Amino acid sequence: MKGVQESYNRLLVADENDPNLNMETVFHNFGDDLKSRLSEELESNPDLVRIAGRWFPRALLVDVNEGHLNLAEAVLDMAGGGPMTTASLLEQVDLPTDVNSKLTEFSFNLSLQEDGRFDEVGPSGEVLWFLRRLEPAFVQNPPIFLRYNPQPVNLQLIQPVLQLLEGQVDDDLESSSKIMREPASEISVSLIYPHWRSGTLPLSRRIRRFFPSAYESPRVQFSFIDSNSGEKFSGWVVRASGYVSGLDHWYQSVGAIPGSIIHIKHSKNPGEVIIWVDKRKNREWVRTLLFGSDGGMVFAMLKQQITTTFDERMATYISDPAMLDQSWEGPSRNRQPLEQIVRSLMGELSKLNPQGHVHAQELYAAVNLIRRCPPAPIVEILVSKQWVSYLGDLYFRLNEET
Repeated sequence: MKGVQESYNRLLVADENDPNLNMETVFHNFGDDLKSRLSEELESNPDLVRIAGRWFPRALLVDVNEGHLNLAEAVLDMAGGGPMTTASLLEQVDLPTDVNSKLTEFSFNLSLQEDGRFDEVGPSGEVLWFLRRLEPAFVQNPPIFLRYNPQPVNLQLIQPVLQLLEGQVDDDLESSSKIMREPASEISVSLIYPHWRSGTLPLSRRIRRFFPSAYESPRVQFSFIDSNSGEKFSGWVVRASGYVSGLDHWYQSVGAIPGSIIHIKHSKNPGEVIIWVDKRKNREWVRTLLFGSDGGMVFAMLKQQITTTFDERMATYISDPAMLDQSWEGPSRNRQPLEQIVRSLMGELSKLNPQGHVHAQELYAAVNLIRRCPPAPIVEILVSKQWVSYLGDLYFRLNEET
């Protein structure tokens, strides 16, 4: 009996050579799953509360009443909505000072988080507050140009071709099958029309790591820095909807067009992202979208004054942006079947190529002039319909006999 008790009391020594007992190996292989399960357990405990990824016992919180929150709203209102740190707000809100300051700050943060008037917009590790009703409209709701009606796609059927196309574009609606490209210190993004028109960038997996994120906040505010002019302006990461906004005026100032190449890299300062375009001042032959008297759209290769570098397959000069807006905002929006749009655009684009070939990347950019659509539904049409032939290397051709 004594020997049994000694065996129970003996300290177990973990063999660090065993990968199943090595802490770094376990966290590398199972860290996400462990964090997810731990979060589920903590969230199920009504005695615990969380703010900005930190947990605390609810019973120890400082009482924050409606008057304190009303005063915080007034302070943020006078500051143009924010953002403001919790410490700055507490300087003007009369909360008890005879308790631990960290406890007071945590309690105040939780009360603000649970009140719909306030939005926590700080990146991970930093708490910043904004008055929700004063946030820009494009932050509160996705612009019409970014709204997509999902449709089922047979990913297994289109996987090889889809991976090729998704490797050449950045789309916030990309499929889960995408193969990640190697990390880089900076990236270049070619704009599609919906993001150019909305003043946004797609929050694709490749781009996402260049922008601040958060533990819980659906919206994060940060600053863009134009490396050419030094201009600093506000940007927003809208995590739930998959885009970065705040670029509309900047796109106009640099003369960006759909297809312009935008460069992004990290700043040395947290909460800042460096952005720029390579400038040029040339008249270039570029695909141009023209409108007929009946509102119909055609493409033509015309010389245009272009002030940025651009991706030749994705660039389109819009001759009449107001006319194109009408096709997005009118009652017929999204009524035309996608297959009909793809076939019609292939016919138009093939006229610009002596061989009559159409590259999937230029077709993807063209479809998004008319309707927001990720690559997958377009590729499924291209590889499954009898009226189109795949030539390899993402080139397709309309079959004349169909």
